[in-house]
Order: sequence, then C-alpha cells, then structure tokens
Amino acid sequence: MQSLVSTAWLADRLGTPGLIVLDATFVPVQPNPPRDEAAEYAAAHIPGARFLDLRGLSTGQATSLPAADKFAQRIGAIGVGQDAQVVLYDNSPHHTAARAWWLFRRFAPALPVAILDGGFAKWRSEGRQGESGEAVTEPVRFVADPDLAAVRTKAMILAGDGAQLIDARSPGRFDGSEADPRGLPSGHIPGSSNLHYARFFRDDGTWRSPEELAALFAGEGVDLDRPVTTTCGSGITAAIPAFALHLLGRDAALYDGSWSEWAADPQTPKVTA
Repeated sequence: MQSLVSTAWLADRLGTPGLIVLDATFVPVQPNPPRDEAAEYAAAHIPGARFLDLRGLSTGQATSLPAADKFAQRIGAIGVGQDAQVVLYDNSPHHTAARAWWLFRRFAPALPVAILDGGFAKWRSEGRQGESGEAVTEPVRFVADPDLAAVRTKAMILAGDGAQLIDARSPGRFDGSEADPRGLPSGHIPGSSNLHYARFFRDDGTWRSPEELAALFAGEGVDLDRPVTTTCGSGITAAIPAFALHLLGRDAALYDGSWSEWAADPQTPKVTA
C-alpha cells in the first residue's frame, strides 16, 4: 500500500479484510460556533470508517504527544490490530490526517498506514456513498512500538542541531502581523522558514505532485539533503510538510510543542519581520 491513496483505490477495496478506515477529523482552532468532530462523524462518514478521536489522543492538551500506552489503548479500542492496514482521512481545513499519520509513525512504525488523497470532501464530491451512525467494532489488544527519534523538544531546538526549521503557519502568524489565535506573542523561532501548510494542496484538497512539492521546498531555500524539523502552532499542521517530505523519500523531525510552547516561554527568542 502506498502512503497516499486515491478515492478510487479505496472505493475498490472497502470491506477488504484487514483494511481499516479511520476518520481523523480534528479542528484545533475552532470557529464560532465550534465544530463537534465526533457528531460530524456520526452524521456522515465513509462506509465502515471508525472515529479516531485525535482530540482525545493527548496528555491533557488537545495537541500534545500522547503516551504510548494511551495511543495503544485507543487504537485497540476501535479494533485496529497489529496486522491491519490503515487508511486515514479527514474533513478538516487543517488536513489533520497528516497528524494522525505522524502519530502512527511514532507509535506503530511497522504498521502500513496511508492518507486518503482529498479526504472526505473529495469522496463526497465524487458522489460516493456515505453512512451515518457509530461503527460497531470488537476491541483488540494493540501493542505500541514507540520510535520517538523524530520528536523534537524545546530544549533540543534551543540547543540547535543544524536542522532546517520549517514553520507551517500562515505568513501573518509567522511574521507577527496577525494575532496569535491563542493569545500568545506573535512571530517565529529564529532561523525558521515559512511554508504555509495550505500550499501543499491543490484547490480540491488533493496533495500536489512530487515535482510541485519539491519546488515548494526549493523555493524557500530548503535543502532536501539536509535534516529538516517542522513546526507550526501546536504540532498539528507541522505534520503536513513532514508528510510531504515523506512523499519525496525524506524523513523529517517535528517539534511537537511548536509555537504554543515556544511563545509561552518568556525566555525563548522570538522574531517578527
């Protein structure tokens, strides 16, 4: 299974034993009125899909890295076994299937996991069937196999490791001209480059081609042969450039605390430009 699969590919394989579809919709910056991801899933989802609940996969904050046993408990509770193949999709402006993919890479690196290109919006735009209600699944035991080598902390960023920092937030939040939605100081980590997560997608929500992705990184002066660490507001959209690099055959680290942690510390250096 490729890391990025089409709606046609998935439609042809729905119901295949061992293939599990997970709804990874999460809206970290809520509109007014707020969205209820679980209720939206119950109202309409890809047939047979199960709700991942990214919001619940945390250690107290919605976007913090969960403990390995918490991840394993949640995955086992929705019936995902060690021999499964997983396809992730979302219906979020933040393309949160990428965050779910990144978590699987950290806690179940051997498990085949793919992202559905274009997500639920493309599935529905093509007139494909949806269903409502909750998926009935039998819990199984899932054992996490953590590989946290690609997780970066604030201390690691402060120490510096020579990696190129890519910030996936909007240009306004990056340069400080736009207020931070969490009320934090504006700006960015010194030395980082800005590559807004929305630029990785076409107008229909599908991922750009490998050639286009490579050109995006090159346009910001990113050397794909050197280490890269991605960051954003809270570790969610930072997974998007990380997945783009994966599609290009490269690995990336991710600073999970991102700007929410960095900006909250009055001692960390901050740049506006």
